[in-house]
This record gives sequence, C-alpha cells and structure tokens, in this order.
Amino acid sequence: MRLVMNQPVERMERPYARRWWALLVLCLSLLIIVMANTALTVAAPDMTEDLGLSSADLQWVIDGYTVPYAALMLLLGAIGDKYSRRGALVLGLVVFGGGAVSGYLAGSATAVIAARAVMGVGAALIMPATLSLLAATFPRAERAKAITLWTATAGLAIAAGPLVAGALLEDHGWSSTFLINVPIAALAIIGAFVLVPPSKADHHDRIDYVGGLLSVVWIGALVYMIIEGPHFGWGAKAIGAAVLAGVGLVAFVLWELRHPRPVLDVRRFTERRFAGSNLAVALFFLAVFGAFYYLTQHLQFVLGYDALDTGLRMLPLAGAVFVGSALTGYLTPRVGMKWTVSAGMVGGTVALALLTRVDAGSSYGDFVVPLVVLGLAIGLALSPCTDAIMGSFPESELGVGGAVNDTSLELGGSLGIAILGSLLGTSYSDHLADATRGGKLPPSALATAQDSVGAGYAVAQGIGDKAREVAGQAARATDPQQAAQLKAQAQQLAQGARQMADSVGSSFSDAVAHTSLVGAVVLGAGTVLVALLLPRADKPAEEPAEQEEREPAGVR
Repeated sequence: MRLVMNQPVERMERPYARRWWALLVLCLSLLIIVMANTALTVAAPDMTEDLGLSSADLQWVIDGYTVPYAALMLLLGAIGDKYSRRGALVLGLVVFGGGAVSGYLAGSATAVIAARAVMGVGAALIMPATLSLLAATFPRAERAKAITLWTATAGLAIAAGPLVAGALLEDHGWSSTFLINVPIAALAIIGAFVLVPPSKADHHDRIDYVGGLLSVVWIGALVYMIIEGPHFGWGAKAIGAAVLAGVGLVAFVLWELRHPRPVLDVRRFTERRFAGSNLAVALFFLAVFGAFYYLTQHLQFVLGYDALDTGLRMLPLAGAVFVGSALTGYLTPRVGMKWTVSAGMVGGTVALALLTRVDAGSSYGDFVVPLVVLGLAIGLALSPCTDAIMGSFPESELGVGGAVNDTSLELGGSLGIAILGSLLGTSYSDHLADATRGGKLPPSALATAQDSVGAGYAVAQGIGDKAREVAGQAARATDPQQAAQLKAQAQQLAQGARQMADSVGSSFSDAVAHTSLVGAVVLGAGTVLVALLLPRADKPAEEPAEQEEREPAGVR
C-alpha cells in the first residue's frame, strides 16, 4: 500500500476502493471550517471582555471570516479544477491552520480580525474542494449518499462548535478555540495525502480570470454591504458597497454571457432545478444562521447557561440533522427531490413558528422541540439541493459547482445574521425602552443596555454592585439615621437591579419571538416559491454529451 495516494481518480478503471475513508477526511476538513464560526458564538463574551471589543469590533471579528470566504470561493474553485483539487484542499488547510495559530497569538481586535480573514481565505479553498473531490471520487450511484453524510457533518458542526468551545472555556481562555483547529487541520492534511486521490479536470481550458475577479468584487461588496448596512447604518460605506455590488454583478453577468469558457455559465440559473436548489439553500440558511445567532444568546444570557452547557443543549439539533439526512436517503428516491426539499423547508418554517411562543417564563424545555424540528429540516432540505447543484456541472467544473453551492449557503447565512440580527437588536431595544419607561434609569445607562442583551445584564449587574456597596456603607455607619437611609437606598438599588434584569430578559425574549415570526414568514414565502420553481418530477442524471464522453469510468 502506498504511503501517499498518487494515482489520479480520473485514471482509475473502477471506483476508488478507499473512497469512504477519503470521505472521512473531506468531512473532517468541512467540520473545522463550519465550527470556526459556530464556536465563536460562545467564545465571543470572553473575547469581548479580555480585548475590550466594541460592538463594531465584535461584528467584524465574526464577519472578517465571512467576506473573503464568500468572495473567493468561485475563483478558487475554478483554479482547483484546473490545477489540483487535492492541492487546493491541502493549501487551504495550511492557510486555515496558519490563521488559527495567528488568532491564538492575537492580542488586539485588529489582530483577531486579520487572523479570521486569513482563515476565511483558507476556508474558501477548502469548502469547494471538499465537494469537488467527493463528486470526482464517488460513482454517481453513491454520490447522493456521500453528499448526505457531507451535509450531516455540516449540521454536526453547527452544534459541535459551541460544545467544543464551551469545554475549552471551562479551563482555558478564548484563544484556545482558535488553537483547537490546528491539530485537526494537520490530521486532515495527512489524511488528504494518504487517503484522498488527486483529481483535476481532464479537459479544462484557460481560466476566465476576468470573470473570476468580477465575482470576487460583486460577492465581496454584497457581503460587505449586508454586514455594514444593517449593523452600522446606511452611510457612505454601505451605499458605496451596494453600488459596487450592483455594477459588479451586471458586469459579471454580461462578461460571462459573452465569454466562450466562462468561470460560471450564468445560463444555468434559467434551469428550474438548479435555480430552485440554490434559492432553497440560501433561504434555508438565512433562517438557520439567523435563528442560531439569537438562540445561543438566549441560552447564555437569559437562561444563564455557561458556554459548555450551551453547547450541550444544542446537541438535539445535531442528532436531528443525522436523522433528517437518513430520511432524505429514503424519501428522495421515492417521492422526489421537490417534495423532500419542500418538506424540509416547511419543517424549518414550523421550527421558527414554534419559537414565536418564547417569553420571559420560557425554559430550555421550550426550545427542545424547535431545535429537533430545525435539525430534521436541515437534514431533509440540504442534501438533495447540494446533490442537484453538483449534478448540474460537468466533471471539469466540479470545483465551481461546489463553490456555487457554498456561496449560496454563505450568502444566505450572512443575510440571516445581518437581517434577523438587526431586527432582533431593534426589537430588543424598543421593548427595553418600553419596559423601563417611568423608571429612574439614567438615559446613558439605558442607551448602554439597549446595545445588546449582554450589555443590558451588565447594567443590571452594575446597579446590583452599587446596591452591595451602599449596603456595606450602611453596615459601617455609626449614625443610626444615616445607616437607615443607606439601608433603604441599598434596598431600592437592589430592587432596581432585579427589575432591570427582568426587563432585559423579558425584552430579549419578546425580541426572539418577534424575530422568529419574521423569519417564519420569510421562510414560508420562500418555501412556496421554491416549491413552484422546482420541477415536479426528478429527471435522471442528465449531462451534456461532451461530458459523458469525457467522464472516466472511475466517476460513473
């Protein structure tokens, strides 16, 4: 047995014998790039306190990863197709691991944001490579099953990120959540050389670099606008990004329509199956990432769970994703993709609708059913869409196909966090202003508390600390009258602290319910649109004649 797998998959006369072990390596690579975002949600409070991050700093710590990740995938996927898909995977893991080490060593907001951006570049290499290598390595008859396991891994990573980060934060600082990626990336690199066969397109002309660069411009500008506008206001930066995204998109489409070998044939979006699948992925992850964003905050701040407990309580979601993925493999061949995907999106809509019942008295038990339903929905909806998107591309463009799927996912997730996150913040601020109206809270303290649920509880804690300080003064006072006055003041402050904490909790719970309602309406409308767009009957795997002639036996 060779230590390094050097035989290209395109030259194999029969399916690669160790393809399921290769899938394990691809899933491991996928796991860390998804966990890099979800783990940060529970590490953010400690990072904010240690580095003194402003809300803007924290937002860009999170999204500094997203912008290069989304913007570069299409171009890097095409480069991987031409030169080496496994090479793109290994290079991405090296870059990602280097960024993780930089994040571990970072001591300022700027350094953390830069490290996250480097990790985003690595992820842009890794993500399309995992799907293109999967599609190239597995025979078409097994590809749907392999994609189902790939999807289940993504669902596992959504829940595993907070769990792993929470376990690390029990005894280590926030920087440990960066370092955990390094040994996993190293293991994946070794596994890639030993188990994953090299692959590249047999027939691939010169890369359309102009189209690739235009895609970087318009996608990067669009993601920047999505982040900047809702969170920091529609000033010159956000409006400029919006204009650049619009102009870049038009230029990209016109260039791709005229180019003989475009980086992405935009005519594919006129095909109902392809367009419907991409729309389903984007809309679904708009809802999933938005809900995940505020559910972790509710568990940590309102219900008071620490990072590890929060991760443990997200496990029903991961388990349900595996069940939903297994159901997909059973249902899709029998009822068709249209109904499986629609059922998954209906399930996601129901999960969000259940979250509209959240109020100040809600406990963790009220979240279990929505988490399970949401996990089942992810498993049902994502695998068939990914399979359909990858099946729309010839062998020479599998990296581009993976990039299209992942870009739809990332754009949807970015929109979800931006739109639903912004709506959550506005709703929370308005509810808190109503809840504290008529009280004696200074305007400056109210403005601070309205910034976020964490800031709200910090204001309540500050009032409580002041109450204890006054109570201590009362205990030391020698004048009985002064002691009585101080004691009454301390009691009043303590009552104000409890009322403030109750107001923050109820306001955030009401904001979660309101935001979930909007998310359910958006996803429900999207479900109808996707159901109308997807063709009624699944077509057999149809491919261009030129591809059938080129496709080697090892990938049939």
